Amino acid sequence: MRARRALRWLRVTEPYTFDTPDGAKTLSELFEGHSQLIVHHFMSAPEWEVGCKSCSFWADSFNGAVEHLAQRDVRFTAVSRAPLPRLQAFQRRMGWTFSWVSSQASRFNFDFNVSFRLETLASGEAVYKHGPLGESNTEMPGGSAFAKDARGDVFHSYGTYGRGIEVANAAYQLLDFVPKGRDEDGLSFSMSWVCLRDSYGR
Repeated sequence: MRARRALRWLRVTEPYTFDTPDGAKTLSELFEGHSQLIVHHFMSAPEWEVGCKSCSFWADSFNGAVEHLAQRDVRFTAVSRAPLPRLQAFQRRMGWTFSWVSSQASRFNFDFNVSFRLETLASGEAVYKHGPLGESNTEMPGGSAFAKDARGDVFHSYGTYGRGIEVANAAYQLLDFVPKGRDEDGLSFSMSWVCLRDSYGR
């Protein structure tokens, strides 16, 4: 963890804007008075009716953490490309109260290598987890940490992708306690069992 915190920060100079319930805000304004910001890159493309079921599996862990994070000078928000009204409708359905904003009007998701244009995928130039994507998905998951200095400059201090975000999933951490673990061996893919939590048994 110390090595992660010692990584070089990259200054963010692009004036990204986000649609929020309180109107348009810049990345700097998403800090809401804190000096640190965690962004969960939640897979939800503009044309999708609901968010990704796997990202939703993660999101079920977020609500209870937000106030604790704030006590350590950290603001948390999820960011997706879907329009804000659609995000809000899904958020109400799932009972989530954490901050969730739309980056639809900016390059934010593309610049942080979690969203990909069809032409980029077709050319084989898509980069994810610091290497070729190797998939045809336009949206991928990730987490980013940002810091703001005394002058108000914003820096990207850390990013993680794919299985690197597992630490933020309470259910997975709890499953690792029990004898059968995650019990995903033999499935068509590891998370094929996951559903939106209000859809199990349907």
